[in-house]
Amino acid sequence: MSDSNILIKQIMVGPMQNFAYFIGDKKSNQIAVVDPAWDINLICQEAEKSDLKITAILLTHGHYDHADGVCDLLERYDVPVYISQQEMPIYMPNCKNLKKIKDHEKVKIGNIDIECILTPGHTPGCLCFYVPGHLITGDTLFVHGCGRCDLPGGDAKKMHHSLYNIIGKLPEETIIYPGHFYGPSETATLKSQKETNPYLQSKDLEHFLSKRMGL
Repeated sequence: MSDSNILIKQIMVGPMQNFAYFIGDKKSNQIAVVDPAWDINLICQEAEKSDLKITAILLTHGHYDHADGVCDLLERYDVPVYISQQEMPIYMPNCKNLKKIKDHEKVKIGNIDIECILTPGHTPGCLCFYVPGHLITGDTLFVHGCGRCDLPGGDAKKMHHSLYNIIGKLPEETIIYPGHFYGPSETATLKSQKETNPYLQSKDLEHFLSKRMGL
């Protein structure tokens, strides 16, 4: 799939500076909505004005600020909802069409395959969504930050593994698209984050836990 055919649109929603996303392909105009929350009217209007067809919902994780619009969106579009099978039961949305997926499973949207990469730490079932050159990171990695690990299901050791051994192994030119606008820019390359993100500056796990996570 040529990068020029990949469609990614970032939409800021709600009072917590969340980002929802469209990801799909320009040839078919089919998209998945990533993390529908807060303002479903806005999300639907953005899709309709660009003549985009919503065919799936992808959840990076089940926290309410990323998933509280799922049922509302399902009332308008009868589509599958994908979430990690590793997500905690308390974070599983109570909705129809729920599909629990495995690490590295791919979801086909139009003409592209979106790889669902398990990156636990913020929650046990945190997913990042990858197409070559682009990674939607949810609350695992922010621009100049990473997700908190002190909520139920959080695990700082797993966060370290996700950041350094999973995301950190992707091509450095990969553009990351975070779940919140918590940094100086809406997106960034993985290379730039390795150079500037304090949570990607630790020499080892002990340093990460003590200096970065306060443990």
